[in-house]
Amino acid sequence: MYDLTGFQRDLLYTIAGQDEPHGLAIKEELEEYYEKEIHHGRLYPNLDTLVDKGLVEKGELDQRTNYYTVTARGRRELEARREWEDSYVGELLADSE
Repeated sequence: MYDLTGFQRDLLYTIAGQDEPHGLAIKEELEEYYEKEIHHGRLYPNLDTLVDKGLVEKGELDQRTNYYTVTARGRRELEARREWEDSYVGELLADSE
């Protein structure tokens, strides 16, 4: 996961948090988070990168719509990232509760 951009990591988290989202659903979630428009020219090449890296699988709902799911490798990468984050900020965040 270290070689992903921040946007690609956000895509992975967004996909993991939904049940087989399609591109438009992912786009809408990220637009809400970023508070700005996400262009198709940015979204789909980055989704393809996640597929190429084996972190996400792309399936077909119909001839125009694809859905995305996190692979087992993607879940392992997310878990490793969470552990790494917790090693730096876990205590800090736990203390603030």
